[in-house]
Amino acid sequence: MGANELSMQLWRERELLEMLIFKLEEQRLLLESGGMRWIHFSTREIEQVLERLRESGLGRDVEVAALAREWGVAEPATLNQLLDAAPTESWREIFSDHRVALTSLMSEVAQLKGSNEVHLRAAGRVVEETLAGLDSSAGVYDTHGGRAREDQARIVDREM
Repeated sequence: MGANELSMQLWRERELLEMLIFKLEEQRLLLESGGMRWIHFSTREIEQVLERLRESGLGRDVEVAALAREWGVAEPATLNQLLDAAPTESWREIFSDHRVALTSLMSEVAQLKGSNEVHLRAAGRVVEETLAGLDSSAGVYDTHGGRAREDQARIVDREM
């Protein structure tokens, strides 16, 4: 039965979106706490969830196409078109609930993504300002590893 498979696929996508929200929250907390050291791990985990979502989206498209054929809906069909063509009220309700939940989750993802981008841009500016403020000269160090004064004369052996 195609409706059941599509519903299960939509549940998987909802779970992946919740995992993405968790990973974005994790990244936001790292950014707010200044934990830039771990951002690359967080980014990699977000990319892994996004890849799983892309794969899940392909599976959803297959299930939507199968259900559209079963319910006599022209392809490519949307979830709204399937809702309109649902043979029973229970399937309309189930797919309507999926649509509401997916819309809400995507809205939350967009909000967190925007917030994280603001934090990342701010962190980038801080790094740029820090690098710009660094003294470009390496200076001279004495035999004990301390920084030698810049105004001292240096002996240069010109004879070889």
